[in-house]
Amino acid sequence: MKPKDLPIEQKIKYVQDTLYVISGKWKLPILLAMNFGARRFRDIQRAVPKITTKVLSKELKDLETNLLVIRTVYDTSPVTVEYTVSPYCKSLKPLVDEMILWGYNHRKKLITQP
Repeated sequence: MKPKDLPIEQKIKYVQDTLYVISGKWKLPILLAMNFGARRFRDIQRAVPKITTKVLSKELKDLETNLLVIRTVYDTSPVTVEYTVSPYCKSLKPLVDEMILWGYNHRKKLITQP
């Protein structure tokens, strides 16, 4: 059965699953900040305005649990940790691109509304 042929209850369940993984104030901005390759914790924090260390740490753990982020620890002194988006995370690109386009058009519509 194709997703378009699913009963509405199942469609709602899958939308809720998606929202559970990417919702919140910070997850998508973090992923967008990481979109250009491996990033260290402080680099991500600098790229995402107003995010606290505690929140960034929690969100990165959630994203890693959901297989969207890969955390790599290098045996250096001091220890270096890098975060990258996973190949699986790249499957979100069409969704995020559509969200950006919709947000852009929505903002434009609100501004030009009589």
